[in-house]
Amino acid sequence: MRRALLSFATLATLALAATALTVLAPGTALGTLTNVGTVTGDVINYGGTTGSTGVSGASGASGTSGTSGATGATGVTVNTSPIPQCPGSGATDPCVAVTQTTGFQVKVGADRSLATIPRSGSIVAWTISLGAPTAGQTTFFNTNEGGPAQAGIAILKAGKHLEYTLVAQSPTQQLLPYFGETAEFPLATSIPVKAGEILALTVPTWAPVLALHDVSGHKYGKYVSWRSSRQKSNKGCSTTSTQTAQQTAHSTVQYSCLYQGVRLTYSALLVSTP
Repeated sequence: MRRALLSFATLATLALAATALTVLAPGTALGTLTNVGTVTGDVINYGGTTGSTGVSGASGASGTSGTSGATGATGVTVNTSPIPQCPGSGATDPCVAVTQTTGFQVKVGADRSLATIPRSGSIVAWTISLGAPTAGQTTFFNTNEGGPAQAGIAILKAGKHLEYTLVAQSPTQQLLPYFGETAEFPLATSIPVKAGEILALTVPTWAPVLALHDVSGHKYGKYVSWRSSRQKSNKGCSTTSTQTAQQTAHSTVQYSCLYQGVRLTYSALLVSTP
């Protein structure tokens, strides 16, 4: 689904179908609606990554025309202001992507809880903002990272020593149709979550979801970081073409690798338990 305008009425229908909640009135039976994975000031349009903001460079040029441009102009905002890096602008500003791993945002500035589920409830949809790799870049990643771009969300339970257990996960989605856009995927079956669990992104192949700067062009520093399910041993943090995505139910994996100066452009819609 390329774009979803989730009004309260739509959310009520979605939550009812997914979790059999009894809908009494919008905003009451549904509990609190929360976008997990965002921070104060995050704004982006569904559809083309430009829309009313007009800031995604080469990918924005395509976003200003056709269907995606039209949806971007509606001004419906929910998600995030970081701009995915692809296609980049050369050797000093390359196209970069998450490859063959599961990861989650650790902090953005003083906020160390944006990936933490704030209250118990159900995840009913998830959102991803994608860069717009060129045809050549897409072919390169497809060839070297296990196939076409795809991703899904994962729910993790934190343990000791940076160990995390996979509690639940969504189906993976093919991402190519949504390059250069922000797409929201409603879940046919919602995912029950508990307060304190972690919202992560699983990428079995690759996904252009790394932002090195914000909407204003300011590059992130060490105050922005994300953690991956890769292992530090044998230079594991720099070996990004080895499959480390955590996809086995109830498995426990150590998230040893921390990457600074980068933000992952994903989030999810939580409907808390009333």
